[in-house]
Amino acid sequence: MAENENTLLAKLDGLRGRFEEVSTLITDPNVIADQPRYVRLTREYKELENLMDARDEYSRLFGELAEAKQLLLEESDPEIKEMAREQASEAEKQIPAIEEKIKLLLVPKDPEDSKNAILEIRSGTGGDEAALFAGDLFRMYSKFCESKGWNLQVSSVSEGTAGGFKEIICSVTGADVYGTLKYESGVHRVQRVPVTETQGRVHTSAATVAVLPEAEPFDVVINEGEIRWDTFRSSGAGGQKVNKTSSAVRLTHIPTGIVVSCQIERSQHQNREVAMRMLKSKLVEIKERENLERIEDIKGDQKEIAWGSQIRSYVFMPYTLAKDHRTGFEMGNITAVMDGDIDGFINAYLKQKSAQEAEEKAEA
Repeated sequence: MAENENTLLAKLDGLRGRFEEVSTLITDPNVIADQPRYVRLTREYKELENLMDARDEYSRLFGELAEAKQLLLEESDPEIKEMAREQASEAEKQIPAIEEKIKLLLVPKDPEDSKNAILEIRSGTGGDEAALFAGDLFRMYSKFCESKGWNLQVSSVSEGTAGGFKEIICSVTGADVYGTLKYESGVHRVQRVPVTETQGRVHTSAATVAVLPEAEPFDVVINEGEIRWDTFRSSGAGGQKVNKTSSAVRLTHIPTGIVVSCQIERSQHQNREVAMRMLKSKLVEIKERENLERIEDIKGDQKEIAWGSQIRSYVFMPYTLAKDHRTGFEMGNITAVMDGDIDGFINAYLKQKSAQEAEEKAEA
């Protein structure tokens, strides 16, 4: 354990100089004036700050452990020795967890990970039941975002005829949103007796989830002449959250054919702003995905991502189980999962991916 401590502390101590450098840079007026650079540096500062905090906690635990062991060797008082044993035991319990946290923090971050995200959920095969399941997934992610202290805002809704959603698009804002949610993209399948089923038969249906990093204002420049704007009246239920006036907007990016809409905000101006952010995010994704130039290729790739493979199954009948097919991680408490308890699935995939990347790096 001491050798592992020295290795991790050496890595972290090697980053302290960079942390101090970045701390100074983000207060420099010239850096602040250069917004793209300032945003990158503030993100780097936050990542390094988390590492330095973890380093201090790690060092503290080893200090307490060493102190306790020294007391056990030197003291003869039974009460003091018992206190030392408890201190040593507590430190030894906490050290593996902080080591795991540090290892994850040391994994190179995708520059996009700290961004906010656009979450899109669409019903797939299964008719009305698929729309109902899409509604259940929306509730699951809403509860998960709430548990993280993130803000989720719906921007566009198309409701199913029996409830749920044919499509629902949201923006999620908070700390490390995209890095946490990005691997939720894919097909989610459910097996259960739908509420629309009158004969008690088990149905299988699916919904797709897509997570995009929300574009920064300077990530992409859009020529207004390449955009067609249309207004329409919001439709479907939604209580006070859906505006019934004709302030909803639909934006078509003519060069790519991408269409986005927003109908939630009270004013047409606000809906235009949200729709423009969504369009920029989609264009950035296109730009960064293997530098593909033809929109037909891009759309084909999107279809493959959406329908090529299911990432998770949610079984309600004849037993209860939620299983991630990429990692094998599973939970029998399906109710807890649908109430937003999905940290286990996300962490299992992140750990697996980190291990794979470390192995690939070692082989290179």
